[in-house]
Amino acid sequence: MSNDHGSLPLQLHERRSPPPPWWLPTQAWTLWSELEARTARIATRINEYGYDPFGFDPQSTVPLMFPMALLYRHWLRVETHGIHRVPQGRVLLIANHAGNTFAYDAAMMSMALFLEGEPPRIARGMVEYYLPTIPFFNVAMQRMGSVVGTPKNCVALLENDEVVMVFPEGQRGFIKPYSEAYQLQDFGLGFMRMALETGTPIVPVGIIGSEEQSPGIARLESLAQRLGAPVLPITATFPMLGPLGLLPLPVKFQLRFGEPLYFEGDPHDDNSQIHERVEHVKHEIRELVGEGLASRNGWFR
Repeated sequence: MSNDHGSLPLQLHERRSPPPPWWLPTQAWTLWSELEARTARIATRINEYGYDPFGFDPQSTVPLMFPMALLYRHWLRVETHGIHRVPQGRVLLIANHAGNTFAYDAAMMSMALFLEGEPPRIARGMVEYYLPTIPFFNVAMQRMGSVVGTPKNCVALLENDEVVMVFPEGQRGFIKPYSEAYQLQDFGLGFMRMALETGTPIVPVGIIGSEEQSPGIARLESLAQRLGAPVLPITATFPMLGPLGLLPLPVKFQLRFGEPLYFEGDPHDDNSQIHERVEHVKHEIRELVGEGLASRNGWFR
């Protein structure tokens, strides 16, 4: 990874993605063309190899995003509110976390910025340390612009004026039984220190539907550690259905973007002072989640 993230000129993507598979139906071709058109509007700093300093490859965007775009539009039928509140320039999107099997909450939030944001933007994910060890996924992760979730990587992205997604609950929120659905777990403090260090606004995001996509029954830690993972979820469909259990149930997602929050202070303040600011963000997310839960008529509509 280059240390000089601003040395490459900012430019619009010009290289075309591979053509869509011939067997796709007409509606899917239309979506593929939409993804191509929006990719062409993304301003990126590309080196001579076609990648930005973090490994993002605009040419790979369409084929990699296409399955998630189908999920966004036709399977999870994502309903997005307040995306206009996301400011231009560097920004931290801080959201509640759930999923158990796959981070569809992060994928759908990324798709919202890409499909509905103006201009379209790439939301950078901060992934768990073990995920880059998964064959094939590690390459796809980089080509989509995600990085390992270290403070150094996050600060570098923000200093490059990127949109960065952070889920401060981490594994505590992602893998849990459904009896704890929408009960926000403890937030880490790191995102607030990085916001203060880089002068980055925080946009709270409430996500509805991710708890129901793969309702959790239990979490196994001892077995997971033997397999090299931090924790292993047991859900209504996984591992009973094998790989099919990784697919989400066709629940309806909601994404609710709140007003930007601006904080001032010393990023090296003691934990108690940082915690007060974090609790304010957590309160805003809880309010957004509450609004979403109150507005829906069940899991699937």
